[in-house]
Amino acid sequence: MDDKSFKAIEKRLTRLEKAVFGSKEGQEVKKPAKGFGGATGGVRFLISKGQFRSKLGLAEVKTALAKNDYHYSTQAVDMALKRLAGKGGPLVSIKEGGKKMYVKRK
Repeated sequence: MDDKSFKAIEKRLTRLEKAVFGSKEGQEVKKPAKGFGGATGGVRFLISKGQFRSKLGLAEVKTALAKNDYHYSTQAVDMALKRLAGKGGPLVSIKEGGKKMYVKRK
């Protein structure tokens, strides 16, 4: 293959990639929230205040969130706790008496 045909193919490929994938200049990567917004942020707020030094159940976490003006459904709080108790998260879950209890990971 000569240099001229190689440049023509490269030019066509570049034009096709722009048409299919778009330009990378206008794209921004969404950064994860570092504040205390949402149900997960409320649980992170409780962690920062030291609420999880002892074991807490879902109902206890929900009432603690309500005292700090975080009003979310039980399902939303449960999902936030599950995500934060996952691999590498700041919490760990323990089953006691058929109920899940959450405590800060050491």
